[in-house]
Amino acid sequence: MKETTVPPKVLLAASLAVAVAVLIAAFGLVPGTVARSMNGRAGTALPAPSAEAVALHASLDVVDLHGDALLWNRPLHRRARWGHVDVPRLVEGRVALQGFTAVTKTPRGQNIEANDGDTDNITLLAILQRWPPRTWRSLTERALFQADKLRNAAERSDGRLRVVTSAGELDDLLAARRNDPALVGGFLGIEGAHALDGSLENLDRLHAAGFRMVGLTHFFDNRLGGSAHGLERGGLTAFGARVLARMEALGMFADVAHASAPLVDDVLAQARRPVVVSHGGVRGTCDNQRNLTDEQLRGLAATGGVVGIGLWETAVCGTTPEAWARAVRHAADVVGVDHVALGSDWDGAVAAIVDASETVHLVQALLDAGFDPDEVRRIMGANALRVLRAGMAPGSVG
Repeated sequence: MKETTVPPKVLLAASLAVAVAVLIAAFGLVPGTVARSMNGRAGTALPAPSAEAVALHASLDVVDLHGDALLWNRPLHRRARWGHVDVPRLVEGRVALQGFTAVTKTPRGQNIEANDGDTDNITLLAILQRWPPRTWRSLTERALFQADKLRNAAERSDGRLRVVTSAGELDDLLAARRNDPALVGGFLGIEGAHALDGSLENLDRLHAAGFRMVGLTHFFDNRLGGSAHGLERGGLTAFGARVLARMEALGMFADVAHASAPLVDDVLAQARRPVVVSHGGVRGTCDNQRNLTDEQLRGLAATGGVVGIGLWETAVCGTTPEAWARAVRHAADVVGVDHVALGSDWDGAVAAIVDASETVHLVQALLDAGFDPDEVRRIMGANALRVLRAGMAPGSVG
């Protein structure tokens, strides 16, 4: 049989075609596939809520302190078939205000026990999702880009979504919702102050971009202090103390989710406005180092702050609304109902107990746990609103 020789140009064209196909798959398919696999639903189908729960839910302004939807390339102004948060689902869930938290760096193989900050998952994700090149090396730019994403979503929402940066804007939103409950608000937070890139001046840039809540650490220790999942797990550093003071002067409040025990203690001692745990759990019902001790709960409450109880298994040791309500009950029994809130961690690479459209099931679980309608109203939103108003007020405090 006569052998045929493929011309070099044909080989080159074929190689380029394969390379293009691989790039298309990487840029177009991989991020979405990863996001879908990480942000699913936990548990089984939920039973229909009672008429009492439905009626109470319809009267609520729900507030969720923490969600990571800005990390993913998914339009927020229209309903998606995956993930946990978008404007239509927020409207269905009676969510008046959603915390949108910017994730800027996570370590490979992250876990709740021990991580260093030498590796980073977000760089590759940013490249594959075609974020601007300025975000590939700068954590501050990654946070600023995510702030732009929220504003772009608001602009494309036909007025359904508003970005809230002050107590006045918050009150305007709530007043408008009385006539149009299909309005929702979003506020910006930082998950880990490594997003400052080590510069106090960058805090002012983030404040100007609309950020109002700052989580001091995430899964690894940084220049501000120790992570509960870091290696050193130290307290607040001198730089961290400067950042905390500047935050409070600007009208930003501290989030100690993921903070080491010494860092939590130091922040609670030095903060002059309410401190929050935007998403987490309590060791009283789920004993792991991700969650708060009763002593930490009492310290948090002493600042006037709240703990946002999360909607994933590590937070509450269960995959049902009942498991979430048990954690809420424990926290309320320890420090009072005024210091407990919702902190879902929606779209945070977790399997959520419910998504944003299904918060009526949380109302049902709270009623079943013995909370009265006024207590449910406070847990599902009023407590967080109180803290947000206080935390966003700029100027000297205390």
